[in-house]
Amino acid sequence: MTEPLRVAHYLNQFFAGIGGEERAGVGVSTRPEPVGPGRALQAALGDAARIVGTVICGDNHVAEREEAAVAAIRRELEALRPAVLVAGPAFGSGRYGLACAAACRAAAALGIPAVTGMHPDNPAVEAHRAHVLIVPTAESATGMQAAVASLARFALRLARGEALGPAELEGYVAQGKRRVWDRGRPGYQRALDMLLDKLHGRPVVSEVPFHAPDRVTPAAPIADLGRATIAMVTTGGLVRKGNPDKQVAANATRYHRHSVKDLEALTPEGWEAYHAGYFNHIVNRNPNYILPLSFLRDLEGKGQIARVHEWMYALPGVSTPVAMARQLGHRIGEDLREARVDGVLLVAT
Repeated sequence: MTEPLRVAHYLNQFFAGIGGEERAGVGVSTRPEPVGPGRALQAALGDAARIVGTVICGDNHVAEREEAAVAAIRRELEALRPAVLVAGPAFGSGRYGLACAAACRAAAALGIPAVTGMHPDNPAVEAHRAHVLIVPTAESATGMQAAVASLARFALRLARGEALGPAELEGYVAQGKRRVWDRGRPGYQRALDMLLDKLHGRPVVSEVPFHAPDRVTPAAPIADLGRATIAMVTTGGLVRKGNPDKQVAANATRYHRHSVKDLEALTPEGWEAYHAGYFNHIVNRNPNYILPLSFLRDLEGKGQIARVHEWMYALPGVSTPVAMARQLGHRIGEDLREARVDGVLLVAT
């Protein structure tokens, strides 16, 4: 009788049942059995494969100590000796998606094939789809059964060493790789078919991927600035001196909120830039260039605005995927709306 294929499963602290945000900093550990969604994954794999270990790590631990986390995951996989790694699914969770991608990279370094699952708008998709096999899923865990079924199908094929065809046929997220593939019909015939479909109002799927950019409707002008509360948001990576909050210099997965309630201006003794996308020295000499608190205080003193919002928001915009930037922007926007802020001065680099 053929031995079942060995499968390793990667989960974050939440799906492993350890806890939520308060436990997101836990390090890497392994359990010898299927855990949480792993039980559904094992059922989907059937007798053909067996989950020999569940590798667990907190999302914040991976985000803040990625190199050490990836090395620890690699050590756990070396001990498990799986034929394939399944990570997640992460659905729409950005940090979890990035952690799953990191786990897949750890497996790849050992020559172990890996697959993960997440919603196409997860920021990890845009950042890692070129080198990580990603199966599209629903946005939330309500789509767990369908996600697990897809992951099991790909896991078995990878473990058996089967080659995958094009993404459009197999159903995984396109990786942007060009390969020779016989579509069975010449290009001019396919082009004419698409033209006829378009002329007759039938659905048309182009062979050239195109994602139209988002169009954002501008906000209405503030009617009376003299009664307005104005907040400051910057993608210029402003941090407190020494970066005690451990902000990253690029590829942000969170923003940082700092109080300016008792400040008249930002000084180089208290603030600096931590950003990998521009020359920081000018900002480090005068942080008000990237977050003009001193100028807003002047307007506030003259009554041209009612007041400056007591919190400012900062993150590095460079290399941050659009989906993650959208997610962070929504969170900041919700916070400002709850605070009844009237307008935002958004300072980029």
